[in-house]
Amino acid sequence: MITNFFIPELNNHDVQELWFQQDGATCHTARATIDLLKDTFDDRLISRFGPVNWPPRSCDLTPLDYFLWGYVKSFVYADKPQTLDHLEDNIRRVIADIRPQMLEKVNEN
Repeated sequence: MITNFFIPELNNHDVQELWFQQDGATCHTARATIDLLKDTFDDRLISRFGPVNWPPRSCDLTPLDYFLWGYVKSFVYADKPQTLDHLEDNIRRVIADIRPQMLEKVNEN
């Protein structure tokens, strides 16, 4: 998913100053995953084994854990995608439909 979808999507945008943060789930902290993310984000990686340690259960620093991922998941899986292409299309659509005002509200609360 990271090499086939996420990184190619990032390459379509200007991400030289972008920070990446992830949680400490085992699949997220595998050496190959961390190495790939370090290559992509350099020292702008917040992760359990990244240059900047991940702050677990911090609603101030990880507001996405408290709202956004559940919101996105509910729409991405609403029509029960049966193929990877369908899943990727749903992810793109749902993320594109998120308005800055929604993210501002999440960050304020």
